[in-house]
Amino acid sequence: MREALTAAATHRVARPAPLRQAVYDALIELIISGSLTPGQHLVEAELAEHLGVSRQPVREALQRLQTDGWVDLRPAQGAFVHSPTEEEAAQLLGVRSVLETYSARLAAGNAKPEDVERLWELQEEGVGALAAGDVERLVTANTALHSFITSIAANAVLAELISQVSRKVRWYYTPIAKPRGKDAWNEHAQLIKAIAKGDAERAGEIMRKHTERTGDYRKAVAAGATALS
Repeated sequence: MREALTAAATHRVARPAPLRQAVYDALIELIISGSLTPGQHLVEAELAEHLGVSRQPVREALQRLQTDGWVDLRPAQGAFVHSPTEEEAAQLLGVRSVLETYSARLAAGNAKPEDVERLWELQEEGVGALAAGDVERLVTANTALHSFITSIAANAVLAELISQVSRKVRWYYTPIAKPRGKDAWNEHAQLIKAIAKGDAERAGEIMRKHTERTGDYRKAVAAGATALS
């Protein structure tokens, strides 16, 4: 594990943040980025050294990460990064599809010209990341575009629900961001056009298909990986 942490980007914790929360957030980012991989053994001392904290907040964070489904704590064995099952992924991505479809419909009804302009800027960033083959940048761009659509929707309850699933969506999306990229960003372009026209029905339908395809693609990639292992 030490090698993976050394190779990862620096995630040392800033002291002004509540330490327990900061460690929790830092470990999630390491998991999402793939620096800590599914099934990997997590050693408290190494994590503490990497994050620049004592072992106590790491231990507390691992307990919470288990509760939230990021880590498995096994008696007499220790902590391990959780390996999501296909059922877990299907449930999460199914909920995401419902929420984001509604978000797209609302965004189409609310979008101002400057909002559409910003969506095209985010689209350009994603296309640029795809051309560069930069997975981390791709995931960040995808998250930013979807988040901005949610902000245009201007529904606080919806935004809160989407935020609850967004981190795990990033985790599940990272392995397919590059292979799915071209199709995904073409779908984003179609979605932006529908939002720009104020066509709520069309925007919702595009988003529904877009999010469902992401789930289907992830399932296919996971099945292929299993077959090769």
